[in-house]
Amino acid sequence: MRRMAFLLRPGWLALAVVVIAFSYLCFTVLAPWQLGKNTRTSRENKQIEQSLSTPPVQVKTLLPQQDSSAPQAQWRRVTATGHYLPDVQVLARLRVVGGEPAFEVLAPFVVDGGPTVLVDRGYVRPEQGSRIPPIPPPPAEPVSITARLRDSEQPVPEKEPFTKDGVQQVYSIDIGQIARLTGVPLAGSYLQLVDNQPGGLGVLGVPHLDAGPFLSYGIQWISFGIAAPILLGYFVYTEVRARRAEKAASKSAPQTVEEKLSDRYGRRR
Repeated sequence: MRRMAFLLRPGWLALAVVVIAFSYLCFTVLAPWQLGKNTRTSRENKQIEQSLSTPPVQVKTLLPQQDSSAPQAQWRRVTATGHYLPDVQVLARLRVVGGEPAFEVLAPFVVDGGPTVLVDRGYVRPEQGSRIPPIPPPPAEPVSITARLRDSEQPVPEKEPFTKDGVQQVYSIDIGQIARLTGVPLAGSYLQLVDNQPGGLGVLGVPHLDAGPFLSYGIQWISFGIAAPILLGYFVYTEVRARRAEKAASKSAPQTVEEKLSDRYGRRR
């Protein structure tokens, strides 16, 4: 009971609330955030590794219908025969390729006997700051392409598409947003061209296989969430022991004359 009364003092109560809130955030927000990133990175690394040693397949095998998507097959190499829609072009802006700014050039591709898919033709470098350079159109005749399957990206909050210099621009390769922008129905996954392909521009490579520090960061946040209440309990324990020792010392100390007179006459009253 004395320890509980001690904890109810304003300073220690505030500290206890802070520690409890911190531990709650560690277990429910911070650790899951890092562990989730580790799971996504590990899954993507596995997909990339498998794609490097797996022969390409027809895109219609993984995207048989217009509303199909293949999130479990990201980075898988696929082939497609069909034709571009050369009059439809969208640029993904604020991209970084090789440590330098770039535009990624996007165009719809109609697969023979299959869906219409969005194709990332590759990148071009901006001119004089952020000006769009001349971009050669894709071939108008039927062609066969080899590419890698990619997942649709999440939209960037508060960043809406816009048109500049007659070219529609977006901040992310969000397939749904681009389909609405162009008026062209698109499959749920898009294609990223490999090198030496019809309509290709600067080649976008695959990410390096690096798990990153996310697992260790997640474990650290779990450790912090466990250690914080333990340290609070230790501080409370040491403080209670110190106060008890002070009280015991004050009781065993010899009384002065004034204290004896105060005790004597105080009891008589």
